[in-house]
Amino acid sequence: MPKEPVAVVGIGQTKHVAARGDVSIAGLVREAAVRALADAELGWADVDAVVIGKAPDFFEGVMMPELYLADALGAVGKPMLRVHTAGSVGGSTALVAANLVSARVHRTVLTLAFEKQSESNAMWGLSLPVPFQQPLLAGAGGFFAPHVRAYMRRTGAPDGIGSLVAYKDRRNALKNPYAHLHEHDLTLEKVQASPMLWDPIRYSETCPSSDGACAMILTDRTGAARSPRPPAWVHGGAMRSEPTLFAGKDFVSPRAGRDCAADVYRQSGITDPRREIDAVEMYVPFSWYEPMWLENLGFAEEGEGWKLTEAGVTELDGDLPVNPSGGVLSTNPIGASGMIRFAEAALQVRGAAGEHQVDGARRALGHAYGGGAQFFSMWLVGDTPPAT
Repeated sequence: MPKEPVAVVGIGQTKHVAARGDVSIAGLVREAAVRALADAELGWADVDAVVIGKAPDFFEGVMMPELYLADALGAVGKPMLRVHTAGSVGGSTALVAANLVSARVHRTVLTLAFEKQSESNAMWGLSLPVPFQQPLLAGAGGFFAPHVRAYMRRTGAPDGIGSLVAYKDRRNALKNPYAHLHEHDLTLEKVQASPMLWDPIRYSETCPSSDGACAMILTDRTGAARSPRPPAWVHGGAMRSEPTLFAGKDFVSPRAGRDCAADVYRQSGITDPRREIDAVEMYVPFSWYEPMWLENLGFAEEGEGWKLTEAGVTELDGDLPVNPSGGVLSTNPIGASGMIRFAEAALQVRGAAGEHQVDGARRALGHAYGGGAQFFSMWLVGDTPPAT
């Protein structure tokens, strides 16, 4: 029996900010869920199951918060599943929900991811000593900076590429009302002059710490036919993982990322991603990861990713817009950041992205990674049902 086509018919986000002191975790997630249901014009009774995800529990200091969120998410008496794959969890949560619909286990699923980072300190949470592992050196930036340096040495990329990415994404964020950072007075010169945190990563080339949640309503073909607005159809989705450290690991272009992208393209019938995909929502917590992932995901040959950035190809009006929403560099509730990438890709092909809409977007890629560049999740969505 062929798989059931999966459609995204509702999307909801909170306004992402540094601290949502006005709501509890339950209030935060309900806000996103209510908006997704309103977008789909559905009620709580229409949802068959809930799939929820977040990053490590010590980011808030609340263990297993999903156990008390059933009331807030209309899940009392319904199946509720928690997913965790570090920073990629928002994407993998959406994929688990999509698979439940695709396998005809449930017809309509609410999937949601969140983080309330203001209630803890994620930088130090990421610095816990782990036996037999490379230390994180006070945050993810200390872990990833040497990999950026390795990319620069390998490709000959000039120092200013990271600043170009940050300036682009922060300008895109000004067009997104849900984005955390709205820096109206930002200039390229200000990015370049910002303090160096982890050489070569500057302060303005780094993601913020956000409170926020994102939710989607996924449904089958029958549910999509009842949708009041055009759905986004899931054409392909995949997860891959690899150890944090092993002999021969390529931190610049992890094998798991390449394999995950290849699987998604195979499912979606994509043979030339650079020409066949209209927009990319890419997980870029530190600006240098745009050129690195352009290569890892097959949009550029090895050593050529930074040239696309430098040439303006990834600008909102370029021929391969990357992070039209402002991306993780502008909004980072860690557990939700991957789902925001997936949701923003869906908004693009639905023609519902507002001021940051890419003209004529018919196919878009959502991408997330997590851990020590070891967990990857991606999906490709389109404006028409997938070929059967």
